[in-house]
Amino acid sequence: MSRFGPALDEEQRDLVAMLDAFVADHDVVLSDDADVVGGLATELAELGVWTIGTDERYGGGGAGRLTTAVAMERLGRAWPALGWAATQAHAAVDVLGGDDRFADVVAAVHTAAVAIAVVDATSPQVRLDWSADALSGSVDRIDPAAEAPYLLLLGDDDTAVLVGPEAMTTRPLERTGLGGALTRSVRLKDTVPAGAVHRMGNVDVGAARTRLRQGAAAVAAGIAGAAADAAAAYAAERHQFGGPLTELPTVRQSLLDQAMRTSVALAVAFAADERDGDGEGDRGDSGVGGVRGVGDGGGVEGSVRALAAVRHACDAAIEVAAAALQSHGGYGYLAEYPVERHLRDAVSLRAATDTQTATALTARTLVGLGPLREAEAS
Repeated sequence: MSRFGPALDEEQRDLVAMLDAFVADHDVVLSDDADVVGGLATELAELGVWTIGTDERYGGGGAGRLTTAVAMERLGRAWPALGWAATQAHAAVDVLGGDDRFADVVAAVHTAAVAIAVVDATSPQVRLDWSADALSGSVDRIDPAAEAPYLLLLGDDDTAVLVGPEAMTTRPLERTGLGGALTRSVRLKDTVPAGAVHRMGNVDVGAARTRLRQGAAAVAAGIAGAAADAAAAYAAERHQFGGPLTELPTVRQSLLDQAMRTSVALAVAFAADERDGDGEGDRGDSGVGGVRGVGDGGGVEGSVRALAAVRHACDAAIEVAAAALQSHGGYGYLAEYPVERHLRDAVSLRAATDTQTATALTARTLVGLGPLREAEAS
């Protein structure tokens, strides 16, 4: 597989080689088979990849943000649904890791025994209400890569809410791509078991949002890279007019455009992670944490960089995958070729990351306004 991104160090190259070998040994095409998806997540956890970039103090791998982005990009090439689920696992550990109440949950996240869907409570997809100290309502969409996940809601300012699976009913949802995401809608039960809902304060939700956006950007860049590789391989193998398609100038130009878009997406995603990392050359603890003061996600500048990265990478993934499909001619629409799946994955990832809400939130943060209101978000 080609790499169009920045140069990597030896450990990062070894990580890429390990993940590429792992992918080669497994079926790339995922469906919403919970056992298969869970088995892959467990194997990735055993390899130390699932929560590679979370703080060692909370049982994580302690890798820096850039190394974490490299891992998410490789997952994005093969199983973007798992890359997005692993990104949410990172954000969840960041938020919950410093709270002793959730030590068992965090330990289970590291082994992929527990999945946590992380959702921005300010999104118009979230319709929840606190009344008489009880939580009720629904969430239109989560993509947890599990059938019975926890739900972590990132609230206004410095609040978050963790909802246990026993407090929710879920319903599978159809979507365009992201096979293995096990996308579902959520409704809180009328009678919520005691201890199933936990409110938290003094949480650095800004850092958690930045983590989500940086991870999604890396996953999207992986989709773009996989699509560009597929187009180049097809053009080299397919013969027309007495030679391979790569002999045609227009084909070469299209392949170059795809490679350049992928290169920029990777550079943006990796640069955002590198600048908001731990400042130790991508070594040591991840430098983030759920308690305010441990990590701030780069403040306003970090929020803007992370938003720019995820919006650019998601758009680039769709554009590159669409161009790669065109490079295949009519064959690109056939399921036996991977490019139609890459395009569907790119579209679904952009929907899953909810860039519309992220844009509105970051715009308000940039000009010093307060939390987003539902009317504006919609």
